[in-house]
Amino acid sequence: MAQKLQEKGVTGHASVVDDPGRVRNVVLVGHSGSGKTTLVEALLAATGTISRAGAVTEGTTVTDHDPAAVKQQRSVTLSSAPIMHGDIKVNLLDTPGYADFVGELRAGLRAADAALFVVSAADGMDAATAALWEECAAVGMPRAVAVTRLDHHRADFDETLAHCQEVFGDNVLPLYLPMLGDDGTSVEGLIGLITQRVFDYSDGFPPQVREPDAEHLPAIEESRNSLLEGIIAESEDETLMERYLGGEDIETSVIIDDLEKAVARGTFYPVVPVCAETRVGLDVLLDVLTSGFPSPLEHVVPPVTDLDGNPHAPLRCDPEGPLIAEVVKTTIDPYVGRVSLVRVFSGTLRPEQPIHISGHGMAERGHPDHDADERFAHLFSPLGVNLREVPFAVAGDLVAITKSGTAETGDTISGKDEPLLMAPWEMPEPLLPIAIVAKTRSDEDALAKNLGRLVAGDPTLRLERNSETHQLVLWCMGEAHADVVLDRLRAGGVELDTEPVKVSLRETFAAPSQGHGRHVKQSGGHGQYAVCDIKVEPLPRGSGFEFVDKVVGGAVPHNYIPSVEKGVRTQMERGIVAGYPVVDVRVTLFDGKAHSVDSSDAAFQTAGALALREAAQSGRTTLLEPIDEVTIRVPDEFVGAVMSDLPGRRGRVLGNEPDPAGHERTLVRAEVPATELVRYSVELRAMTSGSGTFTRSFVRHDPMPANLAETVKREHAAAR
Repeated sequence: MAQKLQEKGVTGHASVVDDPGRVRNVVLVGHSGSGKTTLVEALLAATGTISRAGAVTEGTTVTDHDPAAVKQQRSVTLSSAPIMHGDIKVNLLDTPGYADFVGELRAGLRAADAALFVVSAADGMDAATAALWEECAAVGMPRAVAVTRLDHHRADFDETLAHCQEVFGDNVLPLYLPMLGDDGTSVEGLIGLITQRVFDYSDGFPPQVREPDAEHLPAIEESRNSLLEGIIAESEDETLMERYLGGEDIETSVIIDDLEKAVARGTFYPVVPVCAETRVGLDVLLDVLTSGFPSPLEHVVPPVTDLDGNPHAPLRCDPEGPLIAEVVKTTIDPYVGRVSLVRVFSGTLRPEQPIHISGHGMAERGHPDHDADERFAHLFSPLGVNLREVPFAVAGDLVAITKSGTAETGDTISGKDEPLLMAPWEMPEPLLPIAIVAKTRSDEDALAKNLGRLVAGDPTLRLERNSETHQLVLWCMGEAHADVVLDRLRAGGVELDTEPVKVSLRETFAAPSQGHGRHVKQSGGHGQYAVCDIKVEPLPRGSGFEFVDKVVGGAVPHNYIPSVEKGVRTQMERGIVAGYPVVDVRVTLFDGKAHSVDSSDAAFQTAGALALREAAQSGRTTLLEPIDEVTIRVPDEFVGAVMSDLPGRRGRVLGNEPDPAGHERTLVRAEVPATELVRYSVELRAMTSGSGTFTRSFVRHDPMPANLAETVKREHAAAR
């Protein structure tokens, strides 16, 4: 592992700390392409953690170590990068910006105590970033904004700042203004609004600090007044605003102290302009991360229970308290095996310590409840894919564990003598199904093994083995997520293909019909004679199945009547026209024949099945498709497009209403056939610039249009 660190140019990997007050856990969020990974790389180089910064385009960054990230040239997984600034350890959590990888983002938010929103000065922000700000606001997470890519020819700091203030609110104010060079376009420094000093990077990093030039003073005065008023408005000293408005010159130390408190409380959001390529602003950004953002001591530990669900007394971020930690991310390293990133919330995690691992509440995602006792031989500080062994992990810190036999994303780690459980964080439902097929029998075995690993590490991936369509379906967050999953399966040595996803349908009778079932063989011994006559009638939707015995005179002996019913039920499960289960029918047995010697239970089961099949051939049948109720959440500007699209999907709009959460969003409710929703997650995202989301739930089955039903029947007949 040491050799791998040297190959990556890792020179000063962040050391272990024993005081939660010296830890900062910061998640970087923003849309894809905003510069998060490049910024992390620049901070690693600026703090001496690595000797040189890598590049996303070259696949040499520390946090984009996943082969899929290198291939796509964007982050696809959560990655940790600890740095030291002074005596403070900052765990930077780099997250993907693309909506398909929201599960990785959720994990980063769970592990962090504060969020750094990265906004490109060239491209602005997307709707998903704005929605995430609202989400952080709902839980009171402290936030700051880094405006990046100032060296781009389209960069406009003032416009980007105005957009941030429009979307994020009035308390989003710059601590520094960018200072242009002699060419009028390149950013060579920053103007500090509180200190009224210029940070000049024209001679390199770190900057030279000097007095501002005369032309800078008007911009400083106007922006500084707005900043001071914003900070003082959040001050706990109620007399401070009155003193300021009265013309009193407030001491800089007082302003800075109130600023840090307001940022830590999550009521004030500083903006820092940075340029990763030239290192402009990296030092002042580090000061904001370490001085403004709160330590884990100020973060409330999530509620815990015992394994039976009984509430436990609230815990604090105390190194001496009961051990409680959470697996926020699990990956499979080709050399090390299973690697789990763990956030320690209480207590201290040490090597060879007896611990308990619990995973509950995720069975519907393919993660059965599990409990196990384990010991970890080693603990590691993770820097991307690189691991450096550490002697312990104190409450509030992040650490990596390896070679666990049971740890999955979302699991709780606690003391063996006092097992505890944290509720898993909320994860969005995967809504894009991908049907996969292994090419050979040996590939099937490898596929099953690799799928187990992927599902263990990715709670947004759901595995479904559909017994009706006989398909193996991966439910993913979107096409990019599906591409990554398939690439990882193929990288594990699995040859596979994809095929169109089949929706589970139902079959039923559209009108009464009769069927004659005759199973008579002239040879073959006993048990080869059975005849039965049935009548089939459709029932109202949701009625299920009824079997009625109206045999007169013992034409079918009483002991064989259950056999006829069993045969009918078996055929109903197999289908009658397209291979899907038959529902909502009444089958009446009214006549038949038996032989005193050659009749048997098996013969009458066969006759019952044959009778149902004949009734289907001579009568009218129909296919039923599942109807889902969908709730679509979109910004108001896209409501018209969404509602216009639904009729083309054979959907019926039920209504719309303002989103109770506000934020200029609308909830559109509709009923849509499930066959029209197979790719709706992708199409909705394209329709709403990535801002639309939806949920779905089954309502009922309705008859499928005749033309579509005939297509399904023909495909089934061709496949037989």
